[in-house]
Amino acid sequence: MSRFSGALQITDLDDFITPSQECIKPVKIDKTSSGTGAKIKIESDGGYVQMQEGGETRRLQKVEISLSDCLACSGCITSAESVLITQQSQEELLRVFRENKTLQETGKENLAKLIVVSLSVQPVLSLANAYNLEPDEAALRLSGFFKALGANMVLNMNIAEDFALVESQHEFIKRYRAAGEGDYGAIPMLASSCPGWVCYAEKTHGKFILPYISSTKSPQQIMGSLVKYHIAAKCGKLPSEVYHVTVMPCYDKKLEASRDDFFNEELNSHDVDCVITAIELQQMLETDGHHLSEVNEAPIDWPWEEPKPLNNELWGHVGSGSGGYADHIFIHAAKELFGLEPSEFQYKTLRNPDFREVNLEKDGQVVLRFAIANGFRNIQNLVQKIKRKKCDYHYVEVMACPSGCLNGGAQVRPMDSVTPKEVITRLETMYKSLPCILPENNKLVMKLYDCWLGGMHSDKSSVVLHTQYHAVEKMATALNIKW
Repeated sequence: MSRFSGALQITDLDDFITPSQECIKPVKIDKTSSGTGAKIKIESDGGYVQMQEGGETRRLQKVEISLSDCLACSGCITSAESVLITQQSQEELLRVFRENKTLQETGKENLAKLIVVSLSVQPVLSLANAYNLEPDEAALRLSGFFKALGANMVLNMNIAEDFALVESQHEFIKRYRAAGEGDYGAIPMLASSCPGWVCYAEKTHGKFILPYISSTKSPQQIMGSLVKYHIAAKCGKLPSEVYHVTVMPCYDKKLEASRDDFFNEELNSHDVDCVITAIELQQMLETDGHHLSEVNEAPIDWPWEEPKPLNNELWGHVGSGSGGYADHIFIHAAKELFGLEPSEFQYKTLRNPDFREVNLEKDGQVVLRFAIANGFRNIQNLVQKIKRKKCDYHYVEVMACPSGCLNGGAQVRPMDSVTPKEVITRLETMYKSLPCILPENNKLVMKLYDCWLGGMHSDKSSVVLHTQYHAVEKMATALNIKW
């Protein structure tokens, strides 16, 4: 085990950061007057009761740790598998479906939620591989599964992914041109779509690293804005009357959805109400005794007037299985800044396959230097380079999981004798086989910029498509002391 931080440890097994005793919540204790010699009794329901003088009893409150508390903690970050999650669980999802069904059956349809499910491509591929299905078939059967539970609408997140890429392209150009002037961001620009990486940056490096991180929202949160503030309005619903579920490849997306930045207090609405992962969907199917290949197909909804850019249910992007951020921004920047159109380019592998770089040369000089850094080992090396002012990259696609989002911490586990490496290879092959479209050629994206956001560079576009980050101050408690 190699140590690189007083609060963080990396194991040789999976490169995820493990929990530590610093993952604590300062609890406010209300003092109450009590006599001496009080006894504690455990009730049949597992609750604790304090036996007070005179035979009186007082039920003791349980300490609860919410996902928001985890975000505010200055200790470890994890893949969140062991965090008690109440509103981000399959049990909560099923409860909402049951409640909606009851309201509809008792003639109270007006009180029922509009349930919208958004499918991300990586978990769909994971489930397709696990059940030996084609990607489009897996998507259609997942749509059938959710609609059988009671979902009103099932969407794919391709439109939000395209939005995130286009907005990231514009943000990079703006940062590059303003580099050295101190009026906008910083170079290198670091990707921000991975909540595990963002959480680590906020807690461990704080104010130093945050200016380098792209302010463009992740596809999940852009989809949240689309569903809650555009599709809801088209359906005559308020954001609070819509229950939005996303299907994602990692547990950290639950942390992201729970951020206060993505909660509208005035409307009492989260952009994303519940995140369900591939492995949780597999568990739900097994609990019901279903095999995904046996679930009836249902169409993926397309609630837009603009026709689909492709006939397929899913499409991918050139580049990495995490969305191709580095490739798309590299191609766009080469054309926008230097008038070059690199049709083909090769990444050079550095320390390991999860740290790669690509350069753009003009007149014999390197004018752009991009990289992809996956896994915390490579992230830590990258951050140290920036701190020592020895980082010459202009943009880095950063993902916490080794091999990126296709290897998310909540993807379906390998079965039988299949190795994780073999699974990743299969998923990468499936992703590359998907039809691709340049996000800037997606007419629907360009139309939504105009009709929904009032223009590509409007104030509304800046508010809806961008977010901010917050340094988490270290807590000075006895539990933080390293003896």
